Amino acid sequence: MGSHNGSSKFRGLWKSKLGGVIFSTNNERINESLRKNLFGLVSSHFVYVKNITPGLPVFLFNYSDRTIHGIFEAASAGQMKIDPCAWTCEGSQLTQYPAQVRIRVKLQCKALTENQFKPIIIDNYHSLNHFWFELDHAQTYRLLSLLASQVLSCPRTTLTPHDTTNRTPLFPSVVEVVTGHLKNDKSLPVNIKQVNTFNTVTEKDIICMKLKELALKRKLLVPSPSGDENYVCPKLSGETPLSGMDVNNSTVEKKSPNNHPTAAKLVEKLEELMAFKATQKDTINHLEQRITFLEQNLVNAKAEITNLKDMSNTSVESCVGPQECNDVRLADEISLVDDPILLVGGFDGVSWLSSLDCYTPSQNLTKSLSPMSTERCYAAVSKLDGELFVFGGGTCGQWFDTVESYDPVADQWTTCPPLSKKNGSLAGATVNDKIYAIGGGNGVDCYSTVEMLDFDVGAWIPSRSMLEKRFALAAAELNGALYAVGGYDGKYYLRTAERFDPRERSWEKIESMSTIRGSPSMVVLNEKLYVLGGYDDKTMVSTVEIYDPRRGSWVVGEPMNHPRGFSAAAVVKDSIYVIGGLKSGDVINDTVECYKEGRGWEMTNTNDAYRRCFCSAIAL
Repeated sequence: MGSHNGSSKFRGLWKSKLGGVIFSTNNERINESLRKNLFGLVSSHFVYVKNITPGLPVFLFNYSDRTIHGIFEAASAGQMKIDPCAWTCEGSQLTQYPAQVRIRVKLQCKALTENQFKPIIIDNYHSLNHFWFELDHAQTYRLLSLLASQVLSCPRTTLTPHDTTNRTPLFPSVVEVVTGHLKNDKSLPVNIKQVNTFNTVTEKDIICMKLKELALKRKLLVPSPSGDENYVCPKLSGETPLSGMDVNNSTVEKKSPNNHPTAAKLVEKLEELMAFKATQKDTINHLEQRITFLEQNLVNAKAEITNLKDMSNTSVESCVGPQECNDVRLADEISLVDDPILLVGGFDGVSWLSSLDCYTPSQNLTKSLSPMSTERCYAAVSKLDGELFVFGGGTCGQWFDTVESYDPVADQWTTCPPLSKKNGSLAGATVNDKIYAIGGGNGVDCYSTVEMLDFDVGAWIPSRSMLEKRFALAAAELNGALYAVGGYDGKYYLRTAERFDPRERSWEKIESMSTIRGSPSMVVLNEKLYVLGGYDDKTMVSTVEIYDPRRGSWVVGEPMNHPRGFSAAAVVKDSIYVIGGLKSGDVINDTVECYKEGRGWEMTNTNDAYRRCFCSAIAL
């Protein structure tokens, strides 16, 4: 997904997380905007206006009376200077609002007052009266539903004489308009059933809005860990301590600290309440996940207990204490099978996951292990000396620089040195006992950078950058060399591939794949690279390509049974296992496929436990 880009002017949502855009106007410009079907912003806002594609919902904010108008949708891509002289005196000057998009009216609805729309987009308010114009998907759908509930009329559909047999209804229903955007938006797995929850402003929304308004009014400041006098408590403001920018680009100045004792007490009580709520929510979510897992796997658990009892005499005799017994039992459970695959985090269609599960194909079992410290998707994984390392990733538009390692013997996570910067949809690999973090991005920039974890220094240090920027790429180690394929460079999805030899300390291009692939998976089987599925700039694909480094060329392999992007894959016992992934749009695979040379692809499992995407997998 989006990320804050460090500027108070913009929220900085990544293109795939952009659900809609609000354009600004006033009483002087609104009639021309609607007459020309053209919306515009100042040039600095083109950083996200350029991400607008035809069909994206757009809204019009009139800051003269502080109302939002809609429903509109983009009829063109976001461009600079579609009309170079718009909103000027008789078209005699260059426009001050060149970041433009053509629009069409989807529904004519009663304008929303700020009291109506503010609770929906409260997280976008960076000061009391100023907000970011970029909307994520949840905000967009709630705003669409609220506007559509106050529909006045629908635009008449123009039909040619040949269209008389299949006429579009003159007045589409509210459900058709809102769910139409959901079904056409394939950039995020949004559950269409959730649309019913977006059409009301809840009591929680109002409370959150009032709390944030109070914090913005009083500029409640708390001591920064670094001693910064102007540090604004993130838990109250919901943003980093940056100066704001209003719809007219006028700067909001920072205020001096408010040392009133009542304000200080309010800050303390609010922080205690929010910390307690977060703890309770995390505890409840964790318990619910554990209960669901136990209910779904009760029959399999009984069989596993029987097997463990048969082994208990030999596996526990050497224990000398209770904790050591627990460690040995867990190690024995994993070592009982020779094909364990660890599944890390992801998204199951409802929740972002912090879970770590051990999947054993030979026994058709999935066992929950200790979860990570936080929910994590789009992360990279690698292993070294029997331990699992998970780095980067993110959830809900936030990117991480955090790194954790997992010891399967102790069933315990340890915090490791962080990456040099926040990074998600990156790739990871271990080469010559060195762990590499490759490519990725932060929701604004795509990276070509590579960094290596130096255990002697206790930090990640820069390595040689790739030849191309690659976000949502795949990478793997083969015969002491590092391979990176596919991804997205900020403009295009890629079919290119490159190789890094640590001895030569340089990247070199290798033959490109035949198919464009973003978010593919890649594994090594029998000294060949298998690139599986991905996104070809139109849809998720099921195709497979195989690279033989001895020949230096790609061949097309047998396709999988299902299209898969953002899936997880690992190799055990000369077999490739591919788990979950996006099938299309917001449809998540709940299947596991297995490939073995000479046998092709076979379906092995269908279960809600495997319904996940944006996850990672690795064989122990």
